[in-house]
Amino acid sequence: MKILTKDELQIAEGVLLKHFPKSFKVYGFIFGINRKKPSTLEVIVDTWPDFKVIICRPDPKNKRALEFMKKVTYFSMDDQILRKMLTEENAIDWSTCFLIGGCDVSHETMLKEVSADREVNNNKVYSSAHLMYLPDSSHLRTPAADSELESRISSLNLSHVDLVNKTWKFGGNKQGCMTIKNLISNFPSCCITDDQGQPVSWILVYDYCALGLLYTLPEHRGRGYAKVVVSTMARRLHTEGYPVYCFIEEDNMVSYKIFKSLGFIEDPSYRAAWFEFNF
Repeated sequence: MKILTKDELQIAEGVLLKHFPKSFKVYGFIFGINRKKPSTLEVIVDTWPDFKVIICRPDPKNKRALEFMKKVTYFSMDDQILRKMLTEENAIDWSTCFLIGGCDVSHETMLKEVSADREVNNNKVYSSAHLMYLPDSSHLRTPAADSELESRISSLNLSHVDLVNKTWKFGGNKQGCMTIKNLISNFPSCCITDDQGQPVSWILVYDYCALGLLYTLPEHRGRGYAKVVVSTMARRLHTEGYPVYCFIEEDNMVSYKIFKSLGFIEDPSYRAAWFEFNF
């Protein structure tokens, strides 16, 4: 097991590029780290340079890691090696509360067995999701927007943190506020404003570079704003070299239809899942 250096992370990014869509989340974290985005993670592999498993985990040397929920994600090309890393090589600190997120839902049984071996009994699937992505900009179907609407397309700033936090499904608390502040400060965002310049529809980018937190205020729905912010953001991300993808919970058919209508695709045989441990 090896912790990757800065130079090795650059190489790992290129390797993961060849394994889309399943490698998207790990790739997204490393993409951000390689571009000096703030991160509380370190990246480990089973072997180098010909790795079969790569894991992003909280960096115990990073003091800021205590301020955010502990997140783990991985990409595996060999499930036996993955199991060995999780059971025998202390790749994860099983004594703390953490999420394993954006991983193959088919790993649920293995993760439950490993956590039981580690005497972690409080574990569950938090949610499962479609992994949708835009292979290239030619797939994007851009919705019509008149000049008046285009003049109201902008980016979020720190004065909007409270508004986004209170409308975010996983927010509404201090930790949500800190997360959103970090995203607005360090990653692209897009919004449509009203006549007073206040956001009425918006989308952000998570620290693993996935589109997320899409929301339109109830009184402004039915006007196609969500499609406009998604397509605007997708074009910007492609231009700036970001991956363009998102996770959509299986019961969120409204968002699923929006992204599908804009040209996002998925591997129908694959589902991503979030697993909770020690909560």
